[in-house]
Amino acid sequence: MSRELHRFKGGVHPPEHKAESTSRPIHAAPLPKELVIPLRQHIGNPARPVVEIGARVLKGQMIAAADGYISAAVHASSSGTVTAIGLQPVPHISGLPDLCVTIETDGRDEWVVHAPLDYQAMEPSQLRMQLRDLGLAGLGGAVFPSAVKLDPGASRACPTLIINGGECEPWITCDDLLMRTHAGEILQGAAIMHHLLGSTTVLVGIEDNKPEAVAAMQAAAAGMDFAVEIVVVPARYPGGGAKQMIQVLTGQEVPSGKLPTDIGIQVFNVGTAYALARAVRHGEPLISRLVTVTGHVLRPQNFEVLIGTPMHTLITLAGERDGATGVLMGGPMMGVPVPDLTVPVVKATNCILVKSAALFPPLPKALPCIRCTRCADACPAELQPQELFRFARAGDFGRAQEYHLFDCIECGCCSYVCPSHIPLVDFYRYAKSEIWAREKDKRAADLARERHEFRQFRQEREKKEKAEKLAAKAQAARTHAALDQAQRAELAAAPAAEVTAVSDADAKKALIAAALARAQAKKPDAAPRNVDQLTPEQLRQIEEIETRRAKIRELVRKPLESEQKNP
Repeated sequence: MSRELHRFKGGVHPPEHKAESTSRPIHAAPLPKELVIPLRQHIGNPARPVVEIGARVLKGQMIAAADGYISAAVHASSSGTVTAIGLQPVPHISGLPDLCVTIETDGRDEWVVHAPLDYQAMEPSQLRMQLRDLGLAGLGGAVFPSAVKLDPGASRACPTLIINGGECEPWITCDDLLMRTHAGEILQGAAIMHHLLGSTTVLVGIEDNKPEAVAAMQAAAAGMDFAVEIVVVPARYPGGGAKQMIQVLTGQEVPSGKLPTDIGIQVFNVGTAYALARAVRHGEPLISRLVTVTGHVLRPQNFEVLIGTPMHTLITLAGERDGATGVLMGGPMMGVPVPDLTVPVVKATNCILVKSAALFPPLPKALPCIRCTRCADACPAELQPQELFRFARAGDFGRAQEYHLFDCIECGCCSYVCPSHIPLVDFYRYAKSEIWAREKDKRAADLARERHEFRQFRQEREKKEKAEKLAAKAQAARTHAALDQAQRAELAAAPAAEVTAVSDADAKKALIAAALARAQAKKPDAAPRNVDQLTPEQLRQIEEIETRRAKIRELVRKPLESEQKNP
């Protein structure tokens, strides 16, 4: 009995352009002379370098460790020497450079020692940390660290696991070719995910425009020792999005602001499942991936590419042609313009699409919005794109958030159907970046305020303590001054003959007697602080001690008095 399928709202049917790159088999790209490996290839904290310039590294060796829970390690894609650690151009929507490790390859492609993992004998948390250290991240677009997604959380189980083979965006065929050639390893990865998540239902969603991939996956599923269902879904962009695939296969919708795991579902791309199988069954870190090179090239095809390979190398392999007007990393709907063809292939690089004026004619000049609401009809997230555009253009980011700006998946359906040719997604990206920047500034201001308030509190406390110490010192000085004045008055009142007759020894004895007198004068003022609520026995012991002390003081004074009377 076939599974009942559901529909998601919106979506479009752009020309597919899939056949151009599926007629040739997968080829391995040659080893480049230099690899530039960015340390920020995933969502979360960038990896932290653990090698130095001049160090020799082996293929698969960790060159940057994960920095925090939401992070992933980065590895050398081949053996060679680290020649630089610094800012280099990277494929990013901002066009800004980022920290990279540059490796001059030695041509030997020598592997570091690696071994398979016995995942069934390992604690799940230990296995997830191993996967983090092997650099596993999602290969479907978001590049989220896989170790985090494989944690079912407090529920300890995620009932439904979906392996996403939709690949709905035009021109891209790397997942299609991967399913045709490595279906068994993809399902081996699904088995590991099934083990970690405790899932009871495993579904593989594949669009109906990939019959060869469907047949290969069905054949592989028949030989697995766990139940896995291969489901053919209608081809409709963006049906390969995680939330859309969930809705089509299960009929459930992920609530606004929530994650698929909140409704007991987790989704992984087929490329991620394959990389997971290689990591566990062979101990291989994520150092290569399939990349579609298509568009305005002579031989569109898919290559197995080492991470860090310059993109111009792949374009040359596919046959560079005159008349190129630009390059996208990704497809025409969600792709990122490549600022420089020297930028490297990263974990998120699923396609290198070379543009031309014939394939991608320049868009006409944008006209004012005519409020036709076609964008709202096409939006798969059921948003109001025309309102989001109005608020983003006016800088009213608060209202944009009220209209669920962050539910936008930036699929580009609204821009595709807009009769005014307004680049709507660019406005949404701008609004999101401004909100993130303001939130970052607010957090920094809050932290600065807290530090300032604590500094003021500390300064006030130190000022008060200093004033108390100065007051105590002044009081002590006044007390000593009063005693010294009394002693000088006594000496002044004595007869002059007696004063001159006093010898040096007598002067010393007089000073000792005065010191004893001052001490005796201070003692009555010092009230003991630890005599509250004493027992009769304790009071009796204190009285005996004080009696003994009085006798000692009397014995000390007697010799001094006798000596003063008989000089």
